[in-house]
Amino acid sequence: MSHREQSRGDTYEQDVVAYAKRKREEEEDEVRTEREQRLAKGIPESRSGIQGIDLDLIDEVLDDSEDRALTDEALEKRRRAMAEFERKKLARTIATPTDDKLVKEQLRKHNHPICLFGEDAGDRRNRLRYILSKIAMEQRASGGDTADGQAEAMTIEDDDAMDEDEAQTEEFYTEGTNELLQARRDIAVFSLAKARARTERQREDCKVDLVDVRKRRQDLVKRLDSYSNYGSQVGDTRPISRIIFSPDCQNLLTSSWSGAIKLWDVPHCRPIRTFCGHTDRVGGISFHPKATLGLGDETADFASGAADTLIHLWSLNKERPIAKLQGHQSRVVHVQHHPNGAYLGSASYDGSWRLWDIASQKELLLQEGHSREIFALRFQCDGALVATGGLDGICRVWDMRSGRSLVTIESHAKEIFGIDWSPNGYQVATGSADNTVRIFDMRKLGSIYQIPAHKSLITDVRFFHASHAASLSSSASRDKDRDMDTSDDSTTQCGDRLCDGQYLVSASNDGLVNIWSAGDWKLQKSLAGHVGKVMSVDIASNGSYIASSGYDRTFKLWGPEDF
Repeated sequence: MSHREQSRGDTYEQDVVAYAKRKREEEEDEVRTEREQRLAKGIPESRSGIQGIDLDLIDEVLDDSEDRALTDEALEKRRRAMAEFERKKLARTIATPTDDKLVKEQLRKHNHPICLFGEDAGDRRNRLRYILSKIAMEQRASGGDTADGQAEAMTIEDDDAMDEDEAQTEEFYTEGTNELLQARRDIAVFSLAKARARTERQREDCKVDLVDVRKRRQDLVKRLDSYSNYGSQVGDTRPISRIIFSPDCQNLLTSSWSGAIKLWDVPHCRPIRTFCGHTDRVGGISFHPKATLGLGDETADFASGAADTLIHLWSLNKERPIAKLQGHQSRVVHVQHHPNGAYLGSASYDGSWRLWDIASQKELLLQEGHSREIFALRFQCDGALVATGGLDGICRVWDMRSGRSLVTIESHAKEIFGIDWSPNGYQVATGSADNTVRIFDMRKLGSIYQIPAHKSLITDVRFFHASHAASLSSSASRDKDRDMDTSDDSTTQCGDRLCDGQYLVSASNDGLVNIWSAGDWKLQKSLAGHVGKVMSVDIASNGSYIASSGYDRTFKLWGPEDF
């Protein structure tokens, strides 16, 4: 190789090295410039080490780029979806009348047909709510202030122009009848006497020796821990929606989705009578406080409500209803007798609860207040208050003597399906689809405890309400007490009464019936036996058994081993 060729080769190698070095410097300059630009925009340094891409920022970058790349059609679809979401949210705040005549008037007022083919009163009410929500959204889009739909909703009650702020805050009352006035007076007299007796009884209970109180409650806990399946019976061809004990604890009453109501003896669970009258699912049944088998053919021993919108009054000695109460516009889900036995409360899917006079079979009160369907209703033991819960997740406490709404409990995140009052008169238990039971104290006007009770929605809750002084004593203890003097017997009865309201039972769609001790709200026993949902639960007032009914078409008795 000549000297000239060798020199040319060296020059070529130098040029290649210089080119590679220059390209590497250019790439480093580009990376440095890109890093500086990212830092200037507030984007942190990459931790991935792959071409300067930060994997933590991929979602954010993709979201921004996706928004920029969206077509007009996609943007319009997203806008419509968000508008529909806002409309549904607004519709839940709009109150519509439960009277079908008023609903039709409002539909006519807004130039909509008052009735569509196949539409019932409940569907018509939902259609009106939809129309009002659309009007409110249009007003909001045009710049009008709808005050979250409340101003439009208030036009249902009054056609006159009202100030929107007043529409939000002003309460309105409807003048009641003389029959309602008399009923409120009767309830006031009854409840004052019951409250006086309850407070005197509580004072006597406070005098009991603390050692004796502790021993009795320890015995109660042991007793609850021994509960097991005492008996099971197939009750109907369809799910059994409700089960209750008779006041004397000698019988059981079950209602079914088939429309049939059946009476059973306790504890053998033998059928006594089948009551036929409803044409659709029976949702609520209630015994008269003094109902007893064999009193008479025309006495209203119990009441029932069903999806056929009717409430029937029954005698335990007749298989057909002796009276019929009409007024609800949709499914009747729950009924309960007032503690004085003269009145009946009912809760319905039409968004109202009503008070009925059993003797005259007249509707005394139509009360609204929930934005959605009402599912549960329960009177306080004194009869002065009533609690209602609905699918809006709200529980309201009403004063039966004045008609005012005293408290609004909004602690649940989902629908409320079960309510019960404690025998102490100031605590309310609510069971919800959020899988919890909450204990509300009327004295503190707040929730005092939340029980994570089940793994699925809670269908029913029930406190133990003792009706006999020595309900939880064994037969040997009772015989021994009979031989004691009057003062000792009184002391024993006062001590036994301390078990009243000391435990709570809950039922759930997870198939379990759970027993909770009151005060500390601890789980004492979990009863498993149903295949699927447990729809209802009740406790015998003598403390003998717990009864539950299920979607599996069976009802079961649970009892302690020593009873």
